[in-house]
Amino acid sequence: MKEHLNENKDRSIFRKNIGRALLNKDNDPFIEQWNKNNLTKKNEKALDSNSVEFIKQKEIKEKVKEIEKRVTKYIIDNISFVTFQIDDKDKRLELESKIISTVSCCDECKPFPNWLGLSSPKEKIRKSGLWLVNELCKTPLSESDLKELKNILENAGYNI
Repeated sequence: MKEHLNENKDRSIFRKNIGRALLNKDNDPFIEQWNKNNLTKKNEKALDSNSVEFIKQKEIKEKVKEIEKRVTKYIIDNISFVTFQIDDKDKRLELESKIISTVSCCDECKPFPNWLGLSSPKEKIRKSGLWLVNELCKTPLSESDLKELKNILENAGYNI
């Protein structure tokens, strides 16, 4: 969860997708740069500080910082999270996939008409109403999965 609030799109596809939607909504050509990974510090140090490339990279970094701040603001203002611990990694990944699949396959689950994701350049995001492109419409939660998830949430202190 920390990765989603850490202003580094290259560490969170969630942040990268929100940034893409912000830029696409603004018709900002910087989206092409946003889709690339940032210049590494090692490569940056190799550039002459008076070179055109160094100045260009500095401008890119400033623009990325600006967008990262917009992404953080969007997350804080518009998204809430529920977290719960599942120690077994395989079980955690299985339930995550099934939760995503269940929501993405739900015919009644639609985004609000003003949801930022509708401005995403990624069709799967626009269609699913989720900030994801993986695990969509695969295996949904079974009745036994729902019972297990309910128990996990109740044990974590959530009132179900």
